[in-house]
Order: sequence, then C-alpha cells, then structure tokens
Amino acid sequence: MSKIIIRGARVLGGEPQDVLIDGETVAEVGTGIDAPGATVIEAAGQILLPGLVDLHTHLREPGREDSETVLTGTKAAAVGGFTAVHAMANTFPVADTAGVVEQVWRLGKESGYCDVQPVGAVTVGLEGKKLAELGAMHDSAAGVKVFSDDGKCVDDAVIMRRALEYVKAFDGVVAQHAQEPRLTEGAQMNEGIVSAELGLGGWPAVAEESIIARDVLLAAHVGSRVHICHLSTAGSVEIVRWAKSKGWNVTAEVTPHHLLLTDELVRTYNPVYKVNPPLRTEADVLALREALADGTIDCVATDHAPHPHEDKDCEWAAAAMGMVGLETALSVVQQTMVDTGLLDWAGVADRMSFRPAAIGRLEGHGRPVSAGEPANLTLVDPAYRGAVDPAGFASRSRNTPYEGRELPGRVTHTFLRGRATVVDGKLA
Repeated sequence: MSKIIIRGARVLGGEPQDVLIDGETVAEVGTGIDAPGATVIEAAGQILLPGLVDLHTHLREPGREDSETVLTGTKAAAVGGFTAVHAMANTFPVADTAGVVEQVWRLGKESGYCDVQPVGAVTVGLEGKKLAELGAMHDSAAGVKVFSDDGKCVDDAVIMRRALEYVKAFDGVVAQHAQEPRLTEGAQMNEGIVSAELGLGGWPAVAEESIIARDVLLAAHVGSRVHICHLSTAGSVEIVRWAKSKGWNVTAEVTPHHLLLTDELVRTYNPVYKVNPPLRTEADVLALREALADGTIDCVATDHAPHPHEDKDCEWAAAAMGMVGLETALSVVQQTMVDTGLLDWAGVADRMSFRPAAIGRLEGHGRPVSAGEPANLTLVDPAYRGAVDPAGFASRSRNTPYEGRELPGRVTHTFLRGRATVVDGKLA
C-alpha cells in the first residue's frame, strides 16, 4: 500500500497538522511532513477524526435484502465516515446462533467498506422466552460482545437478569430496546398534545423509562453491563444520570433524529417520520442534547433502519417504523451539537468513535490519531452546506426524514486501515 499525506487538517479540531499514513497505520503526525512518492491530500480547513463507530445499525441481511445488504449498508457507512458498524440481530433468520452471526461477519469481511461486528440476539427468535446461544456466539469467529433483541424489548425481568449474569462472564453487554410492550399496544407516535389532536395512539414516555429503571437496577444487582438503546425522553436521561451517579455500569446512546426532530412533524402524516422510539417533544430534544454534551448519554448511534419504498409509501398506520441514518449522522450531530456550541470536534470524536468502540469492546477502532495507531480515519469539511438528496445515497433504501433539508458538513475521505473507502465524497 502506498503512503498518503493528509496535509493541514485540524486533528480533532485542533491546530492544523500533517498526518502520514504508511500501509495500514498512522506513521507520523506533525507539521511539514514529507514522504517521497506519497499521495498528498490537501485538507486545509478540514477536520480529521478517528473513524466513526456505530453501535446500532440494521443491515437487514440475511432475509430483507430488498431494503439493505451488508454490502450496500457498509457503503452507506463509509460515505457517512464510519469505519465500523454493529449489525443488529433482527434479521431473517434471527442472529441468535453462532452460524448466523458468523455469516454476517463473513459478509462484512467480503464487503470491505467498513468492519462489521454482529450483535447477537438475547433470546431465541427475539421472542423473549428463552436465552439464545450467547456463549456460542461469543466464542464464534464473530466474537460477539454485544447482545440485543432490538426492535423488541426483553420485557421479562427474569430473562433480562439471566442475560446480564451470562454476559458478565466474558465482559459482554446487553443492549436493551426499552419499550414496555403492554404500555405501547397500538401506539403510533409520542403520547402528548400532538397525539391527542391527531387522534393517533399515544406512546408514553413511561413505557421507555420504566424499563430503563428496572434494568439499571438489575445491572447493579448482578454487577453486569447494560446499554440503553436509542434513549429518547428527558425522564430516561434522569434515570441514567442517577444510575451513573451510583457508579453502576450503565451506558446509553441517542440517535441523530432524536437530537433534531420532534413529534410536531407527525402533523404532516408523512410516514418517513414514523420511528421506534417515536419522535418526542422539543423539551425532550433539548434534554437529550444536554445529556450528550455532559456525558450522561455516552454516544450517538444511528439506528439506521432501511425500508423499501412500499413499506413507507402508504398510510401512517400501515407504515414500517424506522429511518436511514448512516449517511447523514455526522451532519446532524454537527448541526445540533457543534454549531450550537454544545460539543467541540474532540467531543464528537469521543461520542461517535472512542466511546462506542469502548462499549462494544471493539479492537482497532476508536483509537487516537497518533503514530502507531490503525489508520481508521474520517476527514470532514465542516464548511460545506447542502440539501439532502436521497437519490444519491449509497444505501439501498431512501427513507430519510431529511430530504430537501440543508445540513452542514460533508465527509470528504474515509480510510479503513489506510485504504481509502471514500475519496472526495464519493465511494472509492
């Protein structure tokens, strides 16, 4: 592999520096670096970040290749600046055995656009009744460390306790989709003023908060790690903040869409805004931003949920829940957190690379931009402004809530172990 010099980039938003990539590693960081025969990328004014890591991606393969494949999903990830994604288990068949997680892991190896770390199901078939093969999935070639029934909640307290006890043996983590099923039967959107006015079934905040409260207590009781997926309410923030104040091993994520969008958008009845958990209120959005800024929420995770056209181009009640997010995540974080002064670029690196990699125990990612480290890197032009056009997405699906919306920032280059996967904003 040839040598590459990234010239004059602001590493983590700091002073301009040069970065020399030699093969798969960062060879040198400094000023005035020269290497005969090296490819030079002029990056004045751009931000250099460690490659982004997503803890929560739906790649849909096997079983729903009409909406996404590992190949198209990892292409979308690379365009968004990600060098590693965690592939959720709600595929067909469910990733609840060593065989299925190894299949997804191997598909990731073949795609080559980013690393794919499979997430194993907590229960067989995501049915919440019997623990899946947690140990076998961990011991497999895929080396699974994160387990989740995402899309469904592990609502049985005994099953959740057993899962937490089991994964403790190998420093695994259970990632909980916090949704009390009885409290959300027939729910279509956030329960509140807008749902009352529209006559749509309400999804109360307490359905999320009650499960989080139970599970942080369970994690403390057994001394294990629990991670809260797509936290969406101000009350959930307070519970996680309290749990952390106790020193309990609790982490949490927030999606880009919950940092920006509110339930007022549901007034359009456009199913592109239908998502699980639902878009909440402006007060919730502001609480989530503050919690991400102060570290109560550990990281941003996309919950990239691709759906084919026919699953969204229908009436609200019949539409699937979910939004694509890999290709717009960093721009939304720049708009909501950086441009508002809540986070600097070093904070973005922490919330979108360092911390998610640490939670997932992912080796080789979430590393400093320094000599000797793997060259998993993302170069961002923060001055760029442009309207979102899903027709140009690398993802197989187009269900973005940002179509036509102007967002800041653009990933110009992504490097996976020194190999450019994105060059000048286009797939290499």
